[in-house]
Amino acid sequence: MAFFTHIGFAGSRLAVPLFAVDQGAGPFVVGTIVALYAALPCVLALPMGRMADRIGYKLPLLCGASGIFAALLLPWLFPSITTLYFAASLLGISFMTFQLSIQTLVGAIAGPDSRARHFSLLSLGYALANFAGPLIGGVLIDSIGHARTFAMLAVALVPAIVMAAMGSRWIPNVHVKSEAVKGGLFELLKIRTLRHTLIASGIVSSAWDVYQFFMPIYGRSLGMSATAIGSVLSAFAVAIIVVRMVLPFAVKRLGETQTLTYAMFVSCAAFCLFPLFGSAWPLAAVSFLLGIGAGVGQPLSMTMVFNASPKGREGEAAGMRITVNQVAHFVIPLFFGAVGSAVGYAAVFFTNASFLMAGGVISKRYLGKGRAEK
Repeated sequence: MAFFTHIGFAGSRLAVPLFAVDQGAGPFVVGTIVALYAALPCVLALPMGRMADRIGYKLPLLCGASGIFAALLLPWLFPSITTLYFAASLLGISFMTFQLSIQTLVGAIAGPDSRARHFSLLSLGYALANFAGPLIGGVLIDSIGHARTFAMLAVALVPAIVMAAMGSRWIPNVHVKSEAVKGGLFELLKIRTLRHTLIASGIVSSAWDVYQFFMPIYGRSLGMSATAIGSVLSAFAVAIIVVRMVLPFAVKRLGETQTLTYAMFVSCAAFCLFPLFGSAWPLAAVSFLLGIGAGVGQPLSMTMVFNASPKGREGEAAGMRITVNQVAHFVIPLFFGAVGSAVGYAAVFFTNASFLMAGGVISKRYLGKGRAEK
């Protein structure tokens, strides 16, 4: 389900900014559209997490996959920049609903010793789709145009919708009585390991967003075709696939905190290299390096958030993680779109590299100390 759902979503992350650029939009306008992927999830992720703890997983999975399907059809039926604003908003809230539910489900059916492996497998499904989605989207844009590409990407959602609709046959109804934690959100934030994991997760998420939002624009500025840009993005996805296959072994050897710290420093180095190259092959190589670092962040932060959460409130904690990430999703395109328009592309890459350096320091200094704290 994660694979089929994310093919359409990942493909849209390429198709939406390229369609906007094709319609004459500049970096800031593209940034406002991409930021709408995160506008509603910023507000709704936490209550959606609480709801998932109460009602289970089948309905949110079905609604999420169906919403992405509908959102992808909008630019095909009504091709315009105005439609992209509505499509991006619906894509964001629908994927948030799906992502939160499936992450909580995976954590609930896994034991503490196997949770990192389970989340790595889930993330591998996302990574395979991150490879296929942009590559398919780039080829389709060059072949059949932007509007029809959205319709073809929507086809991938059909199997996911069918599997979600038949979910009562295979989705376990896992419910755990909540531990008594007074004060709701603020008491959860007092858990030091959870709080610092959320900060690290937001920094890693911002790096991912800057890359996926800015690389299509940067590639266009260099005169690259949609197929070439899609290939560069797919190199990023290949690295994620590779790193998530070996991630359980790395965690077993190094531990979660040290692995996450190294990943942030690798991502920092990759962002420093991007402004030095202007053709597809070198950019693909640097994208691969970034994928090695960024690919570690999602499964490790999911695992660490789940492990630090009180029993029965895992969905709420996952909602907090998504809220933090979505705030980054919302702010980053606007901020870096303005930076790119004002002072150029190199400033965008170097600024994000500094964020990752700070995130690595936070991970090294605080997360290791908070491992035993609950």
